[in-house]
Amino acid sequence: MRRTILAATVAFFLGGFVNQAQAERQPRMRDAMVHLEKALSTLKNAAPDKGGHRVKAIGLTEQALGEVREGIQFDNRH
Repeated sequence: MRRTILAATVAFFLGGFVNQAQAERQPRMRDAMVHLEKALSTLKNAAPDKGGHRVKAIGLTEQALGEVREGIQFDNRH
């Protein structure tokens, strides 16, 4: 019984370290997400009279965010 509790405790802590290691493996991708999210916010708050270019930039930025998220998920699975 005592070995089972010890094994479960060790597994719990090692699992936390693995999750933290995965989250920290991609600091540049996460930085890119932060920058893209700030850019998206700025674009959404900009004046709307840009001949459609602002709207297109918003869409492309949202698409870029999606690609970064998918890249992070892909890397975490492989």
